[in-house]
Amino acid sequence: MTPDFFKAMIKRENSVPITRQCELLELSRSGVYSTPVPVSTRDLELMRQIDEIHLQCPFYGSRKIRNELWAKGYDISRDKVRRLMRRMGIEALYIKPRLSIGHPSHPIYPYLLRGLDITRPNHVWSADITYIPMERGFCYLVAVMDWASRMVLSWRLSNTLDSAFCVDALEEALSTYGCPDIFNTDQGSQFTSEAFTDVLRSYDISISMDGKGRWMDNVFIERLWKSVKYEDIYLKAYGSMKELKKGLTDYFQFYNEKRWHNS
Repeated sequence: MTPDFFKAMIKRENSVPITRQCELLELSRSGVYSTPVPVSTRDLELMRQIDEIHLQCPFYGSRKIRNELWAKGYDISRDKVRRLMRRMGIEALYIKPRLSIGHPSHPIYPYLLRGLDITRPNHVWSADITYIPMERGFCYLVAVMDWASRMVLSWRLSNTLDSAFCVDALEEALSTYGCPDIFNTDQGSQFTSEAFTDVLRSYDISISMDGKGRWMDNVFIERLWKSVKYEDIYLKAYGSMKELKKGLTDYFQFYNEKRWHNS
């Protein structure tokens, strides 16, 4: 269940204090009291520009992205770039101790792919999340990919970075294509959550997570993100989640057919 579901359970008129209700539901009080602020048109344009720069140079951090934005005529500080990158869920790809922001209470699983020869379907699957700009907003896309064939097995869209849409994509892939031997992800909180790992354990799937120095393992799915954005998202500038979902349905069908023919 998503955080929004639990927030809906908070009753201000209840005799139980809101503080105690938040404790029982394991919610942050700030998330209950605060009113979401819409993203400004300028920030949406900046996020679109940051996304394009990140696709071209995924190793750029906030300083170099800021410099690129300055060169394009945008007056923006490095702190602003950092904040927008966090909201988009992106960061520079380079060797460092932590590749993704995890949850402090979630367990981290060992990396199982070192020296492994992956040559057959359903040997190793992986999943990742990317930011998707729209004409009047943005959302997030998760995809599950088979490493051997590079086929996109399932995908989901969401306007929040919780784990629910990742679990939905995982369950669809499992019901359609069977079970992989190993499932590899980064250490993002969506993938280390109990909701996600419990599904993998219930199918007796070995869980693998990228560790220090394993940034290259993102290359396969980074190529997918670059393809889907330059071949579809940026060209069509979808105006709504409904339009985006329909467009991506067609695109991923084309993408998988292209992969199959190339194989």
